[in-house]
Amino acid sequence: MSEPISTRTGKQKSNFLTGDHKWATPVLLVILVAIFVVSLILGGQKPAADGEGFAGTDDAAAQAAEAAGAKQWIKPIFEPNSGEVESGLFALQAALGAGIVGFALGRMSGRKKGHDEAMAASQLPDEMPVEADAPTDQEAVEPAAEPVSRA
Repeated sequence: MSEPISTRTGKQKSNFLTGDHKWATPVLLVILVAIFVVSLILGGQKPAADGEGFAGTDDAAAQAAEAAGAKQWIKPIFEPNSGEVESGLFALQAALGAGIVGFALGRMSGRKKGHDEAMAASQLPDEMPVEADAPTDQEAVEPAAEPVSRA
């Protein structure tokens, strides 16, 4: 992998998204929107059988298993009245999960920012230097010699 900064000139080399190709980002955005729109149009079409346009693979797998003669082992504890309620509960679950992840990331970011601000405010280095008067490990282990008294 090449380094983005040239060692001889000190100038930053241009890459695909930040260099002379200023058209790259808008073109990529247009392609992304086109893929999104096409997938909604194709996915939203009703299937041949009367059913949902966005039916998932869970339903197809369950129907295939029942057709093969499999029996259901576990009954659901709660079954929503309609697909709208089920979608709403799923959206609520997704929102709660996103809120928890966002809270955790915000706390971690705030903790690091607070640490950086505290270090900058105190003007202390990350590692404290050892003072000259502090005993070394060897001095702490060996007891000091007893002074000889002259009587």
